Amino acid sequence: MVDKKNKKKAISLFCSSGIGDLGLQANGVDTVVACELLPERMRLFTHNHPQAKGFCGDIWDLKDDIIKYYKDRYTDNPFIVIATPPCQGMSSNGMGTILNNLKKGIRPKFDPRNKLIVPAVEIVKALKPDWVIFENVPNMTNTVIEDGKGVINIIDYINRELGDEYVGSPQVLDVADYGVPQHRNRLITIFTHTAKGKEEYRKTHQLLPAPTHSEKETIFTHRWLSLRDAIYNLPPISSRKGENVDPNNKLHKVPILDDVKLSWVHNTPEGQSAMNNQCINPDCMYQGNKLHGAKHNSEGVNRASTDTPLYCEKCGALLPRPYTIDKKTGEKRIMKAFVSAYKRMYWDVPASTLTQNFQYACSDNKLHPTQDRVLSLHEGLIIQTIAQYPYSFEIDGKLVPDGLIRDTIGESIPPLLTDKIVKHLIDISNS
Repeated sequence: MVDKKNKKKAISLFCSSGIGDLGLQANGVDTVVACELLPERMRLFTHNHPQAKGFCGDIWDLKDDIIKYYKDRYTDNPFIVIATPPCQGMSSNGMGTILNNLKKGIRPKFDPRNKLIVPAVEIVKALKPDWVIFENVPNMTNTVIEDGKGVINIIDYINRELGDEYVGSPQVLDVADYGVPQHRNRLITIFTHTAKGKEEYRKTHQLLPAPTHSEKETIFTHRWLSLRDAIYNLPPISSRKGENVDPNNKLHKVPILDDVKLSWVHNTPEGQSAMNNQCINPDCMYQGNKLHGAKHNSEGVNRASTDTPLYCEKCGALLPRPYTIDKKTGEKRIMKAFVSAYKRMYWDVPASTLTQNFQYACSDNKLHPTQDRVLSLHEGLIIQTIAQYPYSFEIDGKLVPDGLIRDTIGESIPPLLTDKIVKHLIDISNS
């Protein structure tokens, strides 16, 4: 038995590389148990949270071991369990669609990743933490699972399993409202069985802290933090070979682009897409070429335009717009992409949502506002607020692969958000 009754303890499920746990740590809450499927992410987690016991593997196989490990070592219940199950399987098909299909004899395909909420809830029921946080994409409210008893909405499942002892509800928020320089909509579902928590929920009908930021400054909130606030003063770099790494910061680096792609990016104004670039022929400079777009087809599927011009409609010169080359004919054709591809961000608003693809120029709204490149790894760490907390991507003196850093940034919950949420829950507990 290694109990520390005066120290608040947490269990982190689907912990990835341990970024969300930084917000727990900042409030004196120790993550003592964590579970993650992928070994490379668990290695980063345990490197940065050495006090925790890491369980690496499928949570279905490990849930009983997690429960036993905690009960064998601690006499008090966890202060908090935080669970961030994978969101890739979250479907936009609601309960009505699923039930209608079942009535027609059409058995829907259920993504098994959506059922990962089940072992997480079983761990909660066994260990009875004071607080529970589920974090996911807003589409979680529309997602249904088979739980052995039938088809049920995930939120309804959580309420059914925890509702006898816990109170709480889901709420969609934008992390920009909590001081993160990025728009990122997340579904935060908080439950509690504590008397003070239940009283707070009875009075306010929510357990989230009040927003600290908004689009415009008010007497209650600060103005949203913009991309300019976050990264404007960093040294300039470029996607041109030899200029793509800051010699004084090995994480302030970007992938190299060839000269053709650099031309597309270079001629793209702030906030605009290279798909709409205009003529750069000095003898023409026509700025009225047809713009790229998209529309829904007869089946309701959004399709990018296929008739967007690649050559100037006035002089015939090649426009600096993204294209592909037919391998057989050598013909250049406008790239099949939405208008958000090869698109620059704006300086004076929060960044668009960072995903695992934030260092791909063709990804949605991921180009630097003015420099000829995507965002650097260092900028991603700043925008995701990871840079505000002690965290290392070096293990045994060696930096982990760039792809793992990108995945860690793109999949994580900004630690500043967990920091503010956990502080609020502690304040309720101490009131």
